[in-house]
Formats: sequence, C-alpha cells, structure tokens
Amino acid sequence: MTRKLPIIAVATAPGRAGVGVVRISGQNLIALASALFQKKLSPRQANLLTLFDEHGHAIDQLIAIYFAGPASFTGEDVLELQCHGGPELLELVVKRCLALGKAEGLVIAEPGEFTLRAYLNGKIDLTQAEAIADLIDAQSEAAVRGAARSLQGAFSDDINNLIEEITQLRILVESTLDFPEEEIEFLENAQARQRLAAVKEKLNTLRAGAKQGKILRNGIQLVLAGAPNVGKSSLLNRLAGEEVAIVTPIAGTTRDRVKESITIDGVPMHIIDTAGLRDTADLVEAKGIERSWDSIRLADLVIFLTDAQSSDQPDDLKAQILQELPPKCAVLEVINKVDLLQDPHKSGSSEALLISAKTGMGIDQLKRRILETVGWDGLQEGAILARRRHLDCIERASEHIEKSEQFAVNGNNSLELFAEELSLAQKHLGEITGKLLPDDLLGKIFSQFCIGK
Repeated sequence: MTRKLPIIAVATAPGRAGVGVVRISGQNLIALASALFQKKLSPRQANLLTLFDEHGHAIDQLIAIYFAGPASFTGEDVLELQCHGGPELLELVVKRCLALGKAEGLVIAEPGEFTLRAYLNGKIDLTQAEAIADLIDAQSEAAVRGAARSLQGAFSDDINNLIEEITQLRILVESTLDFPEEEIEFLENAQARQRLAAVKEKLNTLRAGAKQGKILRNGIQLVLAGAPNVGKSSLLNRLAGEEVAIVTPIAGTTRDRVKESITIDGVPMHIIDTAGLRDTADLVEAKGIERSWDSIRLADLVIFLTDAQSSDQPDDLKAQILQELPPKCAVLEVINKVDLLQDPHKSGSSEALLISAKTGMGIDQLKRRILETVGWDGLQEGAILARRRHLDCIERASEHIEKSEQFAVNGNNSLELFAEELSLAQKHLGEITGKLLPDDLLGKIFSQFCIGK
C-alpha cells in the first residue's frame, strides 16, 4: 500500500444518492485544498464552495471540511468533500482532485487504506479497525450493537486487561528465576496458582463470548437436505415467511440450490434449500444434486428432513451425509408432514423433531433447537463481534495457559517453562489487537475492506 503518498477515494456506496463523499488523506493537504478552491480552509469548519474544472466550468457546489492531523480519523490531514451523489459527478470530482494533486503524488486509495492509516498512526487498534468493517457488514441489530461495542474498544479492553494480568504474573515468575531454590515458596507466597486460575477463568469467558460473537458476525450456514419431495422448499418458505422457493407435489422440483438469509432471534441464518438427493439420469438435476453436496460440505448445521408418510428408511442417505460433513457440523433430524398422520408421535425416531412446514406445527421448537445446536446462548447484551482469527488466537493462548498451569503445579525447577508458556499466551493475545502481527497478515486483513474506508 502507498502509505507515504496522499490518497483519495469515494467513501460512499456506489449508485445514485442525495449525497456522495470524497475523502482525501495525507500530509500537508492544506495546499491541495487551496488549489481546489482558491481559498485557505480553516480546520473543522464546513465551507460551501464550488469546484471548477480546468476550463473554469463548475463541476459541483459542495461542502468541504478540512481536518488538520493528528486530530482526524487517519491521524493525517483529511479533506472531506460532500458532493451531490451522482456516480459520474463523483468521478469528475475525483479526477479533478487527482489532476491538482499530481505534484503531491495523490493516488487512488486501496481497500481499507484509510482505516489502515488510522491503525498505523495509533488512532485505533486492530480489533477496532476490524469492527468498522463489521459494522458496515452487520446483518442484524444484534450484530450492529456488537460491532459498535468493539469499535468503542470493549473487546480491546478485555484483551489488554488480560495481557496486563499475564504480564504481572510473568514479572513475578521471571524475577525469581535466579533463585531456583525458592521456587516452591515463591509459587505459594506470590499466589501464582490463584492468579493463573483467575487468568484461565477470564480467558474461558472471553472464548465463550468470542464464539457467540462469531455467530453474530458470520451467521449460520444452514443446509436443508433430504430425499426429493420431503418438504425442504416448504420449510424454507415457512422459515423465511414468504414464498422464495417453488413448491409442487412433483419430486425433483428443486433442481438447484435456493438461498435465503433470515434472522432467528437476532442471529443471521443463511439457509440453503438443496435439490433432493437421489440417483438421477437427468443431467440438469444431477448438477443440482452435486451442488447440494458441495453446500453440505461447507455447512455449519444440516437439517436432515424426512417425510412422515414415507415407509422408506433413509438410513443410507443419512449415513452418506454424515460422511460428507465438515468438522464440528451437527445434523438435526426433522420429520415433516406430521399433520397428515392420525398419531404424529408414533412417527420415526424419538430424537427427531416433528413439524409441519405446511401448517407451522413445531416450527418455533425447530427454531429454538437450531439455536441450541449451533451454540447460541441468547445473550446479546454485552456481545462483541469476533472473527475466526480472534478465536484461533484465543484458543492458542488457552492451550499455553493450560501448559503453564501444569508447570505451576509440578514445581521441580520448572519456572522457566512456566514463564515461557505465559509469554506465548501473551503473544497470541497481542496478535488480536495487532501489537504483534506480521505485515503480510495485516495486508490481508485490510484488503477485505471496502474502498474508501
């Protein structure tokens, strides 16, 4: 990324709107602002100005605001132009700025480069930077609130407090390394085991919260699978609350995957209705079935749907699905069309849920079971959004804390190993906030941001 040159980008979403924002960040932008408007702008004041092209023709009347660094989002000088929101108009504004900023090396920003500069200049840490992207991408009210808490620093504070506790424990341990004969006495007097237990408990709490946050951020990939004509499309329509899939009595109506995103108690669910799984000579249906298996291999949860009226036992199909599941993916057995039976409770396995996608019977219970199966505890208050890398770092830190606990208990001149495991745990936690993160991973994280942010 061009971290030394001034950068420019449209900060608002593509398309027509009442207002479109062009943002510029760099060093000493006051000269560029003067070139654009033939006027020296005072910091943090809104100015209604006209931007002209090279021939003196007006491009747009806009509002310009100049923020002198470091009192800005990026920590550099920032010039924000609030224009009318036509795509062609914004393109003309950007081109005019690039022409007048050529001498200063003004270039188009790469994805996430404004936020990256805010991170590099110490305005935010990495978890707060990621929270900006999560706030933009949030798919539910709970996700919005969780991202906002992370942006305000709640997740960072938890991590930093835990790192500080580990640091204090490391100081005690490493200061005793020169006196190995006093190791056992040290462990007792410094209450090292009790302190370690407190760190472990807080880390477990953090891990549980991060798992909940990952569910809020990413949602659940929920796949409806089963033989043809068991009611998968009807169940999708019932869960979505509208007719998003075609339903007919003809087996094989769904010949390709149908996707729909909904929320259940604030949790995003990405539901995929798959083609009925069976052997077929129809090339189009066979392609849809192949895609169905692809969806199953990427699922977080599979609902295996059967027909209460069918006398066939789909054990072979269930076994085949179990073989294709990704690690930690659960299968929820559901029996549909129980409204057509005289005694629904005599149908199928005692562990299977009984529903009617047609009448809505058992759907509320199914929703609760879905949330329970994926590990959602319903505690949205205080939740923060977490990413896969956050969970990986917390898991690795937990492993090192477990090992350090063994050395703390065993004694026998193991203080060096105790200190080393604490150091490794601290390192992994530091990677979450970006204190100890390689540049290649940093670039990968910010490349996923939208341009202009």
